[in-house]
Amino acid sequence: MIKVAILGYGNIGKAAEEAIKAAPDMTLAGVYHHNDCLDCIDADVVLVCTPTREVQKFATVLAARGICTVDSFDIHGQIWNLREALDAVCVPNKAVSIISAGWDPGSDSMIRAILQALAPKGLTYTNFGPGRSMGHTVAAKAIPGVKNALSMTIPLGTGIHRRMVYIELEEGADFKTVQAALLADDYFAHDETHVIPVESIDALNNVAHGVNLVRNGVSGETHNQRFEFNMTINNPALTGQVLVSCARAAVRLKEHGDFGAKTMIELAPIDLLPGTKESLVKALV
Repeated sequence: MIKVAILGYGNIGKAAEEAIKAAPDMTLAGVYHHNDCLDCIDADVVLVCTPTREVQKFATVLAARGICTVDSFDIHGQIWNLREALDAVCVPNKAVSIISAGWDPGSDSMIRAILQALAPKGLTYTNFGPGRSMGHTVAAKAIPGVKNALSMTIPLGTGIHRRMVYIELEEGADFKTVQAALLADDYFAHDETHVIPVESIDALNNVAHGVNLVRNGVSGETHNQRFEFNMTINNPALTGQVLVSCARAAVRLKEHGDFGAKTMIELAPIDLLPGTKESLVKALV
């Protein structure tokens, strides 16, 4: 049985716990909070379910102890830098760190890679939502003066999105000051973003989300190849499940001596699944 611990117990941590308990080859090694002693963790792999901007510091400490980690870091433009930083720690300490292992980045990244292999020339559009973005919501909550927040992603087509950010202000907070800080944050600075003050976030909150992923391209010299992938999901539940599946892959990579930091497009899909290679090939190929 793979011993899996959880670091951070928000929406994703709770969903990951459910996925661990449902897995036939895993056991829960404990749930730890941000201020707990990381030296006390005894596990084969730790799911780092903290806010994205805290992932690197926790994963670095764990990898230095030779413990595998999996996270759902979701700032697309910073993924390669995180990979390089954690790879430098993982390799000498014989650990594996699977990064950005949510559904986007993560499982959607694998689908984009497969579709590009099927049609090497062309364009892929990833359209999110409409739905609640957990990463953007956490970022909005971290803005000084914000008591609670909800960031909704609205697809406009061809990979362009609008952010509708509803904020519940702390008493005495100035809306214009909060708005300016939020719009300057890297999570929101690159999209059309609307900040809307509300009296209660609880009255609006919904964790539903989804994606429409389309590739139009060319196979060989044949044009008009079109592929489409759609899903409607519970956001934290799917993220938690992806983390757990990648925990299995991390342990297998470590057993094979393939140490270092990896993204999901670098994984063999079979390593995400419980069961023997023979049974999976017979069932899925």
